[in-house]
Amino acid sequence: MPRYFLLSLCVFWSLAQAAPEAKNDDAHDLAYSLGASLGERLRQDVPDLQIKALLDGLQQAYQGKPLALKEERIQQILAAHDAQVAQDASKPQSEIALEAERKFLDEEKAKPGVHELADGILMTELTPGSGEKVAANGKVQVRYVGRLPNGTVFDQNRQPQWFRLDSVINGWRSALPQMPVGAKWRLVLPSAQAYGADGAGDLIAPYTPLVFEIELLGVAG
Repeated sequence: MPRYFLLSLCVFWSLAQAAPEAKNDDAHDLAYSLGASLGERLRQDVPDLQIKALLDGLQQAYQGKPLALKEERIQQILAAHDAQVAQDASKPQSEIALEAERKFLDEEKAKPGVHELADGILMTELTPGSGEKVAANGKVQVRYVGRLPNGTVFDQNRQPQWFRLDSVINGWRSALPQMPVGAKWRLVLPSAQAYGADGAGDLIAPYTPLVFEIELLGVAG
């Protein structure tokens, strides 16, 4: 059996051993905990997994029912998956990160209402604006939320805050001069327009594209 699936089964086994005499009224919580642990592992290792197919296979195998795939086909698929995992593990982390970034940007670009600005920045207009625009060396007053590709919020400011354009990341410096006051935009910044190969400490890994929702409230010279 491939190493990946052995590791997943170990998660189940360790939790089951931790509570071998669970009371009937704890049965639900035990089952849920096992599922949550497996789900966390699968989310990290197989992010595009089809959950319904996973549950079908799990239920049929657990209940001893006939499986939808022949054993030969199952072993073939698992072997191919294990080989792909091993191949990915041998790649430099920078290459893996760049592949993930390209995939994410391609998916974002295909969404309705997305426009590509200069420097590969993707913009979706959430609220139109009709006010003035900031000069290249000016200041902006904004509210914003910043997210990683998986949706995790890494920065936000719900109260209006002023920034000089020469003090912000390249993606903001490139996009905000095109934005009229009163507008709210969703911006997807390629890593080259954010923190690039260096990342930002433990918060933002190298080659991570960033997603911002920005509301432009005012500008000044």
